[in-house]
Amino acid sequence: MSKFNNRPTNLTTNREGMPAFAMKDRAKLVTQVLTSFFNEQKFYGDNSAEMELTIRKVIQQDADFVSRLAVFARREFNMRSVSHVLTAYLAHEPEGKPFVRKTVQGIVRRGDDVTELMAFYLSTFGKPIPNALRKGICDAFVTFDEYTLAKYKGAGKAVRMKDIVLLCHPKPADEAQAALWKRLLEDRLETPLTWETELSAKGNNKQTWKELIDSGKVGYMALLRNLRNIIQVAPTNINKVWKTIGDEDAVRKSRQLPFRFLSAYKEISPVAGSKALDALEDAVRFAAGNLPRLPGRTVIAVDTSGSMSSTMSRKSSVRCCEVGMMLGLIATRICEDSLFYTFDDKIEKFPLTRHTAILETCMRYASAGGGTRMSLPFEVMIRDGIRADRIIIISDNECNRYRWGDNKAFVQNYADEYRRQSGIDLWVHAIDLMGYGTQQFAGSRTNIIAGWSEKVLNFILLAEQGAGTLEETIARYEWQ
Repeated sequence: MSKFNNRPTNLTTNREGMPAFAMKDRAKLVTQVLTSFFNEQKFYGDNSAEMELTIRKVIQQDADFVSRLAVFARREFNMRSVSHVLTAYLAHEPEGKPFVRKTVQGIVRRGDDVTELMAFYLSTFGKPIPNALRKGICDAFVTFDEYTLAKYKGAGKAVRMKDIVLLCHPKPADEAQAALWKRLLEDRLETPLTWETELSAKGNNKQTWKELIDSGKVGYMALLRNLRNIIQVAPTNINKVWKTIGDEDAVRKSRQLPFRFLSAYKEISPVAGSKALDALEDAVRFAAGNLPRLPGRTVIAVDTSGSMSSTMSRKSSVRCCEVGMMLGLIATRICEDSLFYTFDDKIEKFPLTRHTAILETCMRYASAGGGTRMSLPFEVMIRDGIRADRIIIISDNECNRYRWGDNKAFVQNYADEYRRQSGIDLWVHAIDLMGYGTQQFAGSRTNIIAGWSEKVLNFILLAEQGAGTLEETIARYEWQ
């Protein structure tokens, strides 16, 4: 009897009713979490309710994993809202309670993490507030100084900073902290110097922005969001902005998701000069600078079908196909040799190099339309006799067509056919951008990854070296 060489039996259908493989609960949760801002529409609808069901299941099976996933998502992939959701569910489910306090400590990276977490818990579960959640929030709250309390006081929000004091009853470390919290409750905190308060007080003009830029109080994300505004008022020290945006250390400390740079690029392109655009291209290049190099030849195939046309959130102009294009172009930077394709129900090869401008190329070529024929990269590789060590497929994994007359096949069949005809035991790395809960590949030398961060590319070489998959990395994730 064969022990290892068996075909997977976890067969199902995807959102298009086409054959797919069902995912185990932990793997499914990873893809859902790392591809969601929560309560946001996707092409096939908002899958937040489905994610919440998966969260409950995995907490019952392995609450420790959910705790690690929450902190991993927050710290490594910079996913805020979904880390609050995971932590709230840990606090509500009996199996999760022992992990709550440490999880809160792991996910709180700025002041409004505690108010957002509490707001989600109360709106979803109501009172009473579990002691573990209360204690975890108190642990974080006592570390906040006056600037943090004032900056994130949350006026007009469902849960404000002062509500945290009233709901959680933190104990002040000394009389000075007690006096600080009293001023918070009485709305007497000193107004913090932030770009929002300065613009409100002094107006959106050249002098105000000059002072803000010189002050160093405008964070990296705030600069990205305000680039068009800054260009249009034209402060005399604007070159400091381009220096910051394109600074290697500043880029890595900012921990931006790559598509944030594309969002800024799209916003400023009509009014920006070359300095601004070059700074953003430099930023993307530095974001990919620490990724491990991939030896040999890599085929990169990006899905640009119609289902990749949805934007990343209600507030974003960046589409899923553009995120996929960005990740694919970043991947070309780390490959010893690569071939780059886009596909829908047809396929196109792009003559790219490691020096191709990422943002400009995304703006020019990332379009979405047509069906999803994920078999096409393998068909072309077989037809053209392309020999490769691996293929990276970046997609929402919602196939809806194959070669004419072959609509009941799995994409996996085409990968196997390539291996058979070429004699190469090809690695298949499938990067899921939408987390709908099914996969198109299974079996040996198959690596399922998910997420919008360039860090997903770390898990290609790790898997090939046997050092661990994304799911395995999360399972052993530690933090201080």
